Amino acid sequence: MLEIRGLRAGYGSVEILRGIDLDVGQGEIVAVLGSNGVGKSTLNNNISALYRPFSGSIRFKGEELVGRSSTDIVKRGVIHVPEGRRIFPNLNVLENLELGSLVRGTARRKQNIEHVVSIFPRLKERFTQLAGTLSGGEQQMVAIGRGLMSEPELLIMDEPSLGLSPLLVEEMFALIQKINREGQSILLMEQNAVQTLAIANRAYIIENGHVAMQGKATDLIHDPDLRKNYLGL
Repeated sequence: MLEIRGLRAGYGSVEILRGIDLDVGQGEIVAVLGSNGVGKSTLNNNISALYRPFSGSIRFKGEELVGRSSTDIVKRGVIHVPEGRRIFPNLNVLENLELGSLVRGTARRKQNIEHVVSIFPRLKERFTQLAGTLSGGEQQMVAIGRGLMSEPELLIMDEPSLGLSPLLVEEMFALIQKINREGQSILLMEQNAVQTLAIANRAYIIENGHVAMQGKATDLIHDPDLRKNYLGL
């Protein structure tokens, strides 16, 4: 579905990504792992057209995305759940979810809300509650639910476990698996390497703006270099 070739990107004159090649296939969970500052969010921001890359190609279902607007990217079904949730704290939960269908998914808004609450039943109990008063885990559910309201063909998730307690981290990864089992293709950016590799089909390790390692998640989790340098094992 997603084909990235030779992507070089950054901010101003500072280059963060230095030639990234990456693919996501239909129905896969593809993980991008790396420490803070290696360029995971930069990659997301360029796929979503929040920034324009210095060079390279980003193709979705055979069509070039570079040069298109962020609204056009959403219309094509590439939906970005950003790091830090970025929900609207002064709107209630239902209003936050409904905003997810502003560009895409409007015609099936009611059915999509039912779909979201089937995945996150807790949100139905919070429909009238201001989103800013929710717990961190519940806010993350709102952020993911808002993304699902856009009927994504590819769901990009940026650090969904960030700031959650260990128990909620386990719950969040289980929910990501549940979404994927319904056929959802997911590009997952994470620092939590062990639990990410446990649910992903394939993974890319980014270091200093390059893909340092890539392969099947089941192979990478047993790779001695990865275990030593990234997992601390």
